[in-house]
Amino acid sequence: MTIFRRRLQETGKEMSYEASKMALEEAGLELKDVDSVVLGSAPDAFDGIHLKGENLLDGAGGAGKPYLRVFVGGGTAVFSPIAGWWHVASGLADVCLVVAEEKMSSCFPHPQSAFGHIWDPILDRPLKPNLVWIFAMEMNRYMTVHGIKKEDIARVAVKNKRNALDHPCAQLAADLTIEDVLNSEVLAWPVQMLDISPPSDGASAMILASEEVAKKLTDDLVYLSGAGWCIDSTMWTDRDLYFPEYVARAAKMAYKMAKIENPPKEIDVAEPYDPFDYKELHHMEGLLLCDKGEAPILTREGVTERDGDLPVCPSGGLLGVGNPIAATMGIKACEIYWQLAGKAGKRQVPNDPQVGICQAWGDLMQYGSVLIMRRG
Repeated sequence: MTIFRRRLQETGKEMSYEASKMALEEAGLELKDVDSVVLGSAPDAFDGIHLKGENLLDGAGGAGKPYLRVFVGGGTAVFSPIAGWWHVASGLADVCLVVAEEKMSSCFPHPQSAFGHIWDPILDRPLKPNLVWIFAMEMNRYMTVHGIKKEDIARVAVKNKRNALDHPCAQLAADLTIEDVLNSEVLAWPVQMLDISPPSDGASAMILASEEVAKKLTDDLVYLSGAGWCIDSTMWTDRDLYFPEYVARAAKMAYKMAKIENPPKEIDVAEPYDPFDYKELHHMEGLLLCDKGEAPILTREGVTERDGDLPVCPSGGLLGVGNPIAATMGIKACEIYWQLAGKAGKRQVPNDPQVGICQAWGDLMQYGSVLIMRRG
């Protein structure tokens, strides 16, 4: 993965090339060895161009090869490797290069302005909603149902930004206190400035291979053992926001495929999607890693620390490393691979992890994608 920064000078093509080149070199492969290419990227508005997939095709190594672009908002970070898995598991490709990219800083107005056009024109738009206060409503509902204190949520931001100090690509790593988070600017209560991940530019890439090919490349195999995805109704007002049912359904699909019956006991490391600090807790519960309302307690007790019984976001997550939407594949799917392969460096969790899970979330409180990996 490239570094994540607010204003990278490289174009989307150049970032895609850099990430792809790093992945191929790590695997000991050349582009001619790749049978198909999958590109993950958020909607075209997030790069300020039309036909974004076609524009990035040659930079991502897809010229002259079977090429597929997928985009489901932030959920693309984990849906991209799922789409790559389809290519390999189906037998269409022995080697699939998956590239995820986002280049938002060059757009004016900011790409977030695209969200001004996603609301129902009759029911929602007259309220003049924006993303921050919509998620503030969800955060408030989650806190109210379970009686969660704001400082218990702030612990997530403190943990993840501290974890990111060990990530070479991090944008906003920091050694903060709970008081720093609680004293930061209020954007839409209870969301404050340090509750939110920063927008970024960046790219990441990973290579999926058939078992036969993979065994020729390495003795330390990491298998994709479970995949799941689910999308809920467009109308965010027709469900109780305290629990992400769509994530739970995607997780159950992945657990069934991976033959996991007791997730809290069988998962060794997790990378749930954390664009806001409360979302890590929300998604831990959606992933069935704990009971509803229990995630803040586990965080308070240190269970989710890098050296805890269930390390959560040891990468530093979106809160610490940055949030270039689809390219966060690098701190979700890639991070789980690095953890299981023992290649995470200073971020490596102890106790020889065997099974890991990553998850991403997209659209408007609507889409979940889940991927489980297992050491061979």
